[in-house]
Amino acid sequence: MLNTAIKAARRAAAVINRASFDLDRVTVTEKQHNDFVTDVDQAAEQAIIEVLSKAYPDHAFLAEESGASKNANDETEFTWIIDPLDGTTNFMHGFPQYSISIALAQRGVITQAVIYDPVRNDLFTATKGAGAYLNDKRIRVTKLDRIANALLSTGYVAGSPRALAEYLKMYGIMAERCHGVRRPGSAALDLAYVAAGRLDGFYEKGLKPWDIAAGALMVTESGGIVGEFSGESDYLYKGDIIAASPKIFGQMVGLLGEFA
Repeated sequence: MLNTAIKAARRAAAVINRASFDLDRVTVTEKQHNDFVTDVDQAAEQAIIEVLSKAYPDHAFLAEESGASKNANDETEFTWIIDPLDGTTNFMHGFPQYSISIALAQRGVITQAVIYDPVRNDLFTATKGAGAYLNDKRIRVTKLDRIANALLSTGYVAGSPRALAEYLKMYGIMAERCHGVRRPGSAALDLAYVAAGRLDGFYEKGLKPWDIAAGALMVTESGGIVGEFSGESDYLYKGDIIAASPKIFGQMVGLLGEFA
């Protein structure tokens, strides 16, 4: 199943890479304020679903653009959770920070994960109980134990003025206490970077399952911890997430717990 997901991710990457050479021809639609979808998102998602459904015709899908398939329900054993282009705004502007995210849930538990960066040809994979990998090399979270030395990442999902004020307050708290905070614009890739030790932690509110399903498995399989702002584990559908190496995770929860 992991190999099939990799094949699907590479098929989507071919669609995205072709379009990246002529961004002026990309059709953009605004779903809501500062939330965009392009015809490339839709074509990449279709490419992924075609590969997976051909191999597994009975599996269900939960995808960003097309939503849940008709056979997706609480009784479905296998559901693919797909973000065909995480970082659409970056892609639209030619900013090279975006990714393809594919996860497989078996009776609600994420068991396989692929995040592919088509710009750098970085392939992150994870299988539950078997570790996480970058281009076939085992990856681990950092061993850092003090948040003062940590490089963190975050993101902001466009919403109400109140949500923006909360985001800025969280940013202020974290920026004062760590080495640096980045906002690269692809939550899936941020999580993969935590798993690979490129970042020490990640936090964000208001995300969707397709943003975080694959990346969360990668972090836990690389020795990290993923949870809500309260530290609890119901992050996938609540959408509020902290992911970090164990000691940094505890310190981040301590600082951000008031926003749970």
